[in-house]
Amino acid sequence: MLGLEPKSARYTWTAAIVLLSMCLVYLIRQTLFVFVIALMFAYLLYPLLDAIDRRLSWKSRTPALALTFLLVISLLVVVGVFIGERVGGQATQLADQIKNPGFASHVKEWTVLRVPVGAEIVQHYDRIFGMLPSLSLKVLSASRNLIYLVIIPILSFFILKDGRQIRDSFLDYLDSGRKAAEETLMDAHTLMLQYMRALLLLCLATLITFSIVLSIMQVPFSILLAAVAFPLEFVPLVGPMIAAALIIGVSAFSGYPHVLGLVIFLGCYRVFQDYVLSPHLMSRGVELHPLLVIFGVFAGGEIGGVPGVFLSVPVLALVRLLWHHLRKRRVIAKTTVLAA
Repeated sequence: MLGLEPKSARYTWTAAIVLLSMCLVYLIRQTLFVFVIALMFAYLLYPLLDAIDRRLSWKSRTPALALTFLLVISLLVVVGVFIGERVGGQATQLADQIKNPGFASHVKEWTVLRVPVGAEIVQHYDRIFGMLPSLSLKVLSASRNLIYLVIIPILSFFILKDGRQIRDSFLDYLDSGRKAAEETLMDAHTLMLQYMRALLLLCLATLITFSIVLSIMQVPFSILLAAVAFPLEFVPLVGPMIAAALIIGVSAFSGYPHVLGLVIFLGCYRVFQDYVLSPHLMSRGVELHPLLVIFGVFAGGEIGGVPGVFLSVPVLALVRLLWHHLRKRRVIAKTTVLAA
């Protein structure tokens, strides 16, 4: 074949197929990201679905799945009724405060006095605020992505409904490696369940703690800031840093007198969460060394932007799992050879 030996030809075709697959993945990366988000959302719902399915004991999972979505939607509505009104009210107050002409002069004064590069920022202040209309247009144009708020739950529904059949169909294509692939998929399934459960609990802990502590400290817009910190906690490393910067910035520009105490609280909470709560919730298979997490976040950001940052930790955990299984198979193979 083209003057190549059969073995060389196989390697060439394999390399070509791998390169074409990588190019295809890059071209459809946005669609794949939507499906991955749907998969992660499905893992958030899976424990509730499994508990309901065991109690109903019906042949079809559709009734349990419908009840799961109904309970989740009802919970979101209840939370929205109790918290949404306060969050919306505080968001309106913050928007009115930003529009106030005195807010701009206060920002300039605070920046000059307390930020080392404040003078340079003030020089370009008008230019920065002049960019806000164009930035708003970009945000509005990006609002078309809100359709994913409808698509993702639908995809999650089908993943939960037919996930087992899809897995079994994939395993049917394998012969000698079926058992190893089944064990790997089962471990990956358990890992994702543990990761999403731990991540959700960490986010809820942030929401509850920030709501209570910031309210006790009388931080302006405390419920709004806690609600903003909740989704940012899903993004490894970068999300909590952005949330802390927003809380400190809004509090300082709003004239809050105890910014130093707020900084101390945020620092103590981050240490507690990263070194006490997170290791307790994350299993040994999910927990990664901080250096590896930092590397993964920066590498994911360079490769895939915000989606890359978001997926960096679960991808690293899955790669670690696959590496563990490969080493395990090599050890078993060497033991078998030595025993023979």
